[in-house]
Amino acid sequence: MNSATTRLHQLRRHTRNRFGRVNALWALLAGGLAVIGVSAFLLSKGGPGQAPQGQTLVMHCAAGIRVPVEEVAAEYEEKYGVHIELQYGGSATLLNQIQVNKFGTSDLYLAADDFYTDKAHEEGLAKERLSIAYMRPVIAVAKDNPKNIQSIRDLLKDDVRVSLGSPEQAAVGRAVRKRLKPIQVDDSDLWTKLEEHVTDVGVFKPTVNDVANDVVIGTADAGLVWDSTVAMPKYAEKLIGIPVDELDGDPNLISICVLTSSKQPTAALKFARYLSASDRGLPVFKKYGMRPVDGDIWVENPEITFYCGAINRRAVAQVIEEFSDREGVSVNTIYDGCGILTGRMKAIDGQSPALGFPDVYMACDRYYLDNVKEWFQDDANVSDAEIVIVVPKGSEQVKTPADLIKPGVRVSIGQPEQCTIGALTRRMLAEQGLYDKLKEKQKMAGEVVVEKSSSALLIPDVISGHADATIAYITDTVATRKDIDIIKIESPLNLAIQPFSIARTSVHKHLVRRLFARVADAKDSFEKAGFRFRLGVDQEESGDTSKQSPAVPTPEVDAASTSETNAS
Repeated sequence: MNSATTRLHQLRRHTRNRFGRVNALWALLAGGLAVIGVSAFLLSKGGPGQAPQGQTLVMHCAAGIRVPVEEVAAEYEEKYGVHIELQYGGSATLLNQIQVNKFGTSDLYLAADDFYTDKAHEEGLAKERLSIAYMRPVIAVAKDNPKNIQSIRDLLKDDVRVSLGSPEQAAVGRAVRKRLKPIQVDDSDLWTKLEEHVTDVGVFKPTVNDVANDVVIGTADAGLVWDSTVAMPKYAEKLIGIPVDELDGDPNLISICVLTSSKQPTAALKFARYLSASDRGLPVFKKYGMRPVDGDIWVENPEITFYCGAINRRAVAQVIEEFSDREGVSVNTIYDGCGILTGRMKAIDGQSPALGFPDVYMACDRYYLDNVKEWFQDDANVSDAEIVIVVPKGSEQVKTPADLIKPGVRVSIGQPEQCTIGALTRRMLAEQGLYDKLKEKQKMAGEVVVEKSSSALLIPDVISGHADATIAYITDTVATRKDIDIIKIESPLNLAIQPFSIARTSVHKHLVRRLFARVADAKDSFEKAGFRFRLGVDQEESGDTSKQSPAVPTPEVDAASTSETNAS
């Protein structure tokens, strides 16, 4: 027994009787010493000095999830030569360690409740989060259940000794408190009653495994553990789990996140993807009694195809590059007019990823997403761009949309079947009774009305002198303001809204959601490019792309083309 663990046992003997009231000092120190002891034990078994030739990732792991994580980590090390150094403790205790050592070099944090990974993210301690599986609290008793415990209220009997995870250290304790606190009993609530009973004749423990061990050795008659805990090999033959209505709330979500402190985030993300893959780590979690999410299939070097309307390029190009570098994945980004992009999608048989159907589509406007919406899910309005009239610097020829139909005014507009700006121009001018007149003008000899396949081709016509005016996105004017004047259009239809959406056939939905998370953090990039950022402004119209999705298909996909279309 190492010195830290020995000291822990000495401290326990001196700070409490066998079933007496827990001393405040013990409650404060137990969690920290437990983690130190476990860490010392692990390091003695195989720290960085004994790692195979290659990388070592340091991962803080909730103690109750030790068995499946160790199995997956061993498999991953054998396949890829990356050693996973695991440090165990209660979810809250581990988070506290990360908070204290925020400038350390740890790579990953796996908690038994996404409350803790969410908190780590909110505090800037973590970046990417990947969901793994669900668990619920149950009552653990010996196989023969000698005291016939069937409910939470049975735990309150004078002769029932209860072991309970401390809510300040263990996720299971927090989950129990959350579920029991709202339930009123006499002049109090059920949690307070249980807490008082455990203080008097039971024990609080820093991890769920400590709770289960108390029931196994008989120092407690019952313990509150995860439903998966009693399925672990160590406990399956000795304990049973009793589900009760009082604990049957929303299941706790196990999730893993990459820590901000990691010096090797790409390697950390790769292991996190393996751990959360539907055909790699998740079956192991299922084997040990947890209910896995619908994860992505495992591809060592994933490739996703991103159909992106040309208008979005200035805002997202850098975001995509940074995402690709950090995740270690390939993003085949195809920029083009949305009429062309939707036409390509309609030509791909069965929306097959193997044939190049995109994993993600960010349209120039909802108009074009709506044309293929049945093939996509989880759409969110990311930004919008105003539609304006653009004329040469100092020009007085055009002041309003009505001036576009004047004789002699040369106009450049988008082709409505090929690009979004063309479709939106047609809709807006039609609402004002001007579009048919403009088309008549187009037919007249000597009148110039030119249609372009992309928004990027419109303003160059004005700058070169080939057109007296055009209708374009204000975002396309950012780089040419010194050469042009902008005329606002008074119309309820002078706005293009850019939605982000995920293909239903994609086998990389969770990966794409992390790409969306990067886009959602890129407000400055969008505003610099001239967009108004909408995320967080109109959430009633937005899908929540940060949480779990419907089931993901399981077939492997063929590698798609990595060529990037330069159309804009």
